[in-house]
Amino acid sequence: MRKTTLSVAAVATMALLASCSGGTEPEPAASEPAAASSAPAASGSLVVWVDENRQPAVEAAAEDFTAETGVEVETVVKNFEDIRADFLAQVPTGEGPDITIGAHDWLGSLIVNGVVDTIDLGGRESEFEDVAIEAMTYDGQLYGLPYALESVALVRNTELAPEPAPATFDEMVAAAGETDAKLPFVINTAGADGDAYTYYAFQTSFGAPVFVQNEDGSYTTEIGMGGDEGYAYADWLAEQGQAGEGVLSTDWTYDIANQEFSDGNAPYTVAGPWAISTFTDAGVDVAVDPIPSAGGETAAPFVGVQGFYLSAQSENKLVATQFLTNYITTDEAMQALYDADPRLPAFSTTAEAVASDPIVAGFLASAQQGTPMPSIPEMGDVWDHWNAAEASIISGQAKPKAAWDKMLADLDTTLNG
Repeated sequence: MRKTTLSVAAVATMALLASCSGGTEPEPAASEPAAASSAPAASGSLVVWVDENRQPAVEAAAEDFTAETGVEVETVVKNFEDIRADFLAQVPTGEGPDITIGAHDWLGSLIVNGVVDTIDLGGRESEFEDVAIEAMTYDGQLYGLPYALESVALVRNTELAPEPAPATFDEMVAAAGETDAKLPFVINTAGADGDAYTYYAFQTSFGAPVFVQNEDGSYTTEIGMGGDEGYAYADWLAEQGQAGEGVLSTDWTYDIANQEFSDGNAPYTVAGPWAISTFTDAGVDVAVDPIPSAGGETAAPFVGVQGFYLSAQSENKLVATQFLTNYITTDEAMQALYDADPRLPAFSTTAEAVASDPIVAGFLASAQQGTPMPSIPEMGDVWDHWNAAEASIISGQAKPKAAWDKMLADLDTTLNG
C-alpha cells in the first residue's frame, strides 16, 4: 500500500486545506516530485476510534502512514454501539479522538452538538458511489469519508423463480402465482409493530419520501409522505393487506419471514445481506434483484453508509485529513475494510471488484437506486407513528386514509410542537 506519489498528493492536500482554513495564498502545486521536499512535514500524532472487526484494516493503513510521514497513529478499539455516545461526550472535553468510524445517520446529532468537522476530498468525490456522498452531505457540505453501503433488496429463490424478478410488484406476484409456493411473497412486518424501514422502497415508488430532499440529496425537515402520493401508498397497503389480497401480513416478524422463505414457502422476499447466510444455510439457492416498483416510480430503499468522521476539536486536522484521503482512500485499504466487515464498498473501483460475486452485485444495484437514510435529528421521531400507521393498515384494523391522516397529524405535533 506504500504510495510512491505520496509527496505530491500530500502537498496538494495540505496546500488546499491551508488556503481554506487560513486565508493565505496556497503554494503552487508541485509539478515534480523533488518539489515535495519543500512541503511542510506532517507531524504530531493521531488517535482513531474503530471497532474490533475493522481495527486490523485501519491499523494496516496507519502503519503505512507512519512509515511515510513519521506520524504515529493510535487505533483505539471500542464497541461500535458505544462510539456515538462516547464521541458526543468526549470531543467537547478534548478527550475524544481525531477520527472516528461511524454511521452516516449519526450526522445530524454530531453537527447539532458541534463535534464533527467538514472534510475536503480534494475533488475525489466522483470516485465514490453517489449515494454515499449524498449520505455524508449535510446542508451542502461533506462531513466524513464514506467507505461502505448497506441496503435491502429483493431476494429470489432460484429454484422456484429462476428468471430475474419482474419490474413491478404486480408482475412479481403474478409470476409467484405460477409456482407451487404457499405464499407469493414474504417480508418482515415486525408483527403488529410495523417495519417502515423494510417497506420503504415500495413507499418511494409512489413518490412519497419520508422527508423532502434538496437537489443535492440532503434532507429537509418537511414531511414528504402527505398528499395524493402518500394516500396512494396507504391504499396500496390496504389492498395488499389482510383485509385485501392477503399478500402482506402483520403475522410476519423478521424470524417468521426468514423461516417462510428458507422453507421454500415463498419465491421472493425483501431482505438485507445480513440474512443471506440464513437462506443459504437452509439450502436455498438465491439471487438478488432490485426491488420492483409498486407505484410506478423507482423503488428506492433506504441506504445506510459507514464512514470516518473528523473531530471538530482535533488539533491535527490537516494530518488527519491527509491520512483519510491518501491512505484510507485507496483500493488496498478499502478492500481490507471490506474483507474485515463485508459491507458494500462506497469506493467505486472496490465496489466493482467485489461485485464479481452476483449476490454482492445484486445488493449493489439495489443500493445504487436507493436513497440515504435521513441523517437529520428529526428522523428519530418518525418511526413509532410511521410503523404503527403501516401496521394498522396492513392488518385491516384501520382505514388507510384515516390512519395516514392520524400519522401525519401526530408527526406534525411531534416535530413542530
